[in-house]
Amino acid sequence: MSMKGKRILVTGSGGFIGSHLTERLLREGADVRAMIHYNALGNRGWLENSESDDHIEFFNGDIRDTDSVRRAVKDRDIVFHLAALIAIPYSYEAPASYISTNIQGTLNILQAAREFSVERIVHTSTSEVYGTARSVPISEDHPLQGQSPYSASKIGADKMAEAYHLSFSVPVTTVRPFNAFGPRQSQRAVIPTIIAQCLFSKTIRLGSLSPTRDMNFVANIVDGFLLAAQSPEAIGRTMNIGSGREISIGDLAELIIRLTGSNIKIKRDRKRERPEKSEVERLLADSSLARNLIGWTPKVDLEEGLKRTINWIQEHPERYRPDIYAT
Repeated sequence: MSMKGKRILVTGSGGFIGSHLTERLLREGADVRAMIHYNALGNRGWLENSESDDHIEFFNGDIRDTDSVRRAVKDRDIVFHLAALIAIPYSYEAPASYISTNIQGTLNILQAAREFSVERIVHTSTSEVYGTARSVPISEDHPLQGQSPYSASKIGADKMAEAYHLSFSVPVTTVRPFNAFGPRQSQRAVIPTIIAQCLFSKTIRLGSLSPTRDMNFVANIVDGFLLAAQSPEAIGRTMNIGSGREISIGDLAELIIRLTGSNIKIKRDRKRERPEKSEVERLLADSSLARNLIGWTPKVDLEEGLKRTINWIQEHPERYRPDIYAT
């Protein structure tokens, strides 16, 4: 199935992954409606002043509002659902907002997709739903554990997608990216935090250095979304999208120091640490299902992805404030 001419809705299209996905869909020849969270300034996130502006149908709305979602979904063939609250530290402060956005928002999408007989929904999950790995590599059969209000809300959203497929035959595929990184990512994530501090500060301040993550470049993840949307075999399935490579936060920081040519020290910052039982200590993906089912493999490795991300942040210093802790 080609994306050319397909009528597509991308929720969360102004965000980090959503903007890359939107632009890729346009290059594939799709008719894209970009759902942007309404704001008084009319800001379109990372699609603001995009070279593709003239080819995008922008829809200002709110994923939590049923009527808004119905209007956005109407007459679309495929829905890529990425809209979510994602910052883990903020989920400790405002957990109810994660329920309304991540669970209720997903329910609204599923209801509208059912009403309008959408061909496919690609729902976005996260590796955080697994919690600390009990066995590695982590397959889709690994137990789910809500170690933060954010991860609990995403488990709820994933299970709602599963329920709508099993109860009403809604054609949903859940894509579960491991730790995405790349150009445009905010300081709420660890890689741009480290890079910005290497480039624009005298010290790298981090929380715990021992947890390991499976870092995956954003273009690889976009590939996974597109392949999932085009595969009939993926309907009703959940698939990990990860690199299969594990690296500790401390080793990741040392790698970025080398790639940036920095002479900088790493300092432990206790305020950046998660509550002890909430920290996910280990994540490493088993993506064999995605490889076998939809033919997905990562094309950009960690080092190459970091080089591209470093170059982008160097070109956009105004986007980063290494002196603050972005929650």
